[in-house]
Amino acid sequence: MRKRAKWLLGSLAVVLAASGGGYAVTAAQPQRESGREQRGDGLPPATAPVQRGDLSSGLRVEGTLGYAQERKVNAAGPGVLTWVAGEGTAVERDGRLYEVNGRTVRLMYGSTPMYRPLKSGDKGEDVKQLKRNLQALGYGTGLDPEDGAFTAGTATAVKRWQKAHKVPETGEVAKEDIAFAPGPQRVRKNDAAVGDEPGPGKPVMTLTGTERIVRFEMDAAKAGTAKTGEPVTVRLPDGATVTGKIDSVGATAGPDEKGDGGGPGGGDKKAKVEVVVALDKPAEVGTPDRSPVSVGLTGETRKGVLSVPVNALLALAGGGFGVQVVEDGRTREVGVQLGMFGNGRVEVTGDALEEGMQVGIPKL
Repeated sequence: MRKRAKWLLGSLAVVLAASGGGYAVTAAQPQRESGREQRGDGLPPATAPVQRGDLSSGLRVEGTLGYAQERKVNAAGPGVLTWVAGEGTAVERDGRLYEVNGRTVRLMYGSTPMYRPLKSGDKGEDVKQLKRNLQALGYGTGLDPEDGAFTAGTATAVKRWQKAHKVPETGEVAKEDIAFAPGPQRVRKNDAAVGDEPGPGKPVMTLTGTERIVRFEMDAAKAGTAKTGEPVTVRLPDGATVTGKIDSVGATAGPDEKGDGGGPGGGDKKAKVEVVVALDKPAEVGTPDRSPVSVGLTGETRKGVLSVPVNALLALAGGGFGVQVVEDGRTREVGVQLGMFGNGRVEVTGDALEEGMQVGIPKL
């Protein structure tokens, strides 16, 4: 008597390994015959059609809403903190960040940090940045922002800037006067309070960019399903959905700090990579910082393939996989080759399989 194939009933463990677009599939031991539900006439309790169409390997992951480019701002010199911008404050070019001994530190745009005082005769990228900012603020008309030399014209522009802020017109910029950052900044948190003496090199505040982003982590083995530039959907806590694109995928896998409850050696912790999503219309997202969100990844799409529900798969007695085709009140087993998995379905190919056929589904 022929041994019957068994429904997998969720015992199929699918490992989506995104190497070269392939997907490895392994199956645990099928459940016992008592695990399936069969009608009295021998037919399966439900059926579903074999469908032809596009199949996506997209998945949904949990992420966190935040702001871009987090960085620390350290005190440039000794003294007492006499004022600091409040948490959540947005600071633009020439805006106040904090004060030490009553001396204001202002934000200027640039990627090179303020590592020295700037004066006549100095040359370098930091001088270029200063000249660009003075020009943008209207104090450096006629300056060449691509000339990295601190000229007499630069000193004159600095004096105009100092006069506008009612501070001594020295024509020089002290290290304690400005802090460079790539663009407008938002104060995420204050690392020191008014009255503290943070000291040189000690953090005063943590800044971020003002653009809203989403961060999430993925198992390193699945990170290939997230590709830079791919569109995603983001579901906010209030149920609204916004769109965005993957901005970056971490190249280095780090351990999952949450872990899986492994032992002291952390052998059960999975390696993770961080993925950052840039929102298409960040200004329209008013959800608070650090709010949990759900991110829908598009993944790979196969065009015009045959697919069946994953729970229609059988583990065949002779090995491999198949489906139970239901026709004219009878059933027969058809072997299939498995392709991509996505959204509860699996791509299948087989000479005896056609679009529109009904396949058996166990009652779950």
